[in-house]
Amino acid sequence: MDMDDRFANAAYIPDGMSYPEKWARQAAAFRATAKAELDVRYGPSARQVMDVFHPEGTPKGTVVFVHGGYWVAFDKSFWSHLAAGPLAHGWSVTMPSYDLCPDVHISEIKQQIEEAVRGLQGPLRLTGHSAGGHLVARLAGMPHVARVVPIAPVAELTPLLQTKMNADLRLSEDEAFAQSPVNLPPPNVPVTVWVGGDERPVFQEQAKQLADAWGVDLVVSEGEHHFNVIEPLADRDSRLVKALLS
Repeated sequence: MDMDDRFANAAYIPDGMSYPEKWARQAAAFRATAKAELDVRYGPSARQVMDVFHPEGTPKGTVVFVHGGYWVAFDKSFWSHLAAGPLAHGWSVTMPSYDLCPDVHISEIKQQIEEAVRGLQGPLRLTGHSAGGHLVARLAGMPHVARVVPIAPVAELTPLLQTKMNADLRLSEDEAFAQSPVNLPPPNVPVTVWVGGDERPVFQEQAKQLADAWGVDLVVSEGEHHFNVIEPLADRDSRLVKALLS
């Protein structure tokens, strides 16, 4: 079994390589008019900064969106437009960047996101995509976290030991086990695992693994693949935003 192919996404999505440019363009246009504080520092490294988007009036709480990219790619600047849905309901939205592998280990990235979240105004709703889904699942037990929605999360890291990307991830068997949400006790907060119906099989399998391991809801959003499954976050009336804020 080619594990690299199992975790590949862009090659199996029509015009898959065009998505990052589209995300960056939409995010920049959103930031141009948003009420926001950009590059708020939460840690010592250059990438430990976050963007905070404010709603009109007093916020009901804070939504945290953690980006994906297999812990080796992207930053907060690609996703700003996804704040639109929660903002429309009166929630502030925080989007952190973090250091990437191979400069740090995944366990260190988890610690960075934990530090970013720790100082935020609750109640907190955590959501993240792919590797970001992994990270928010790891933080489900933090104080003031009221709900978690991992989107197409990487929930079981052990298969990544068999991929070429592990040259950058530098996962050992022990770290892969310890950092896998499926091996953690179920958190004492509501969790909804979200995955696209047109995702690669490994992401559907991992979403089901996490939902089964924790005994939580699993939503399979039909017609959505790994790159557009996050787009409903920008729509105030979407099922995804409703699940996150309920």
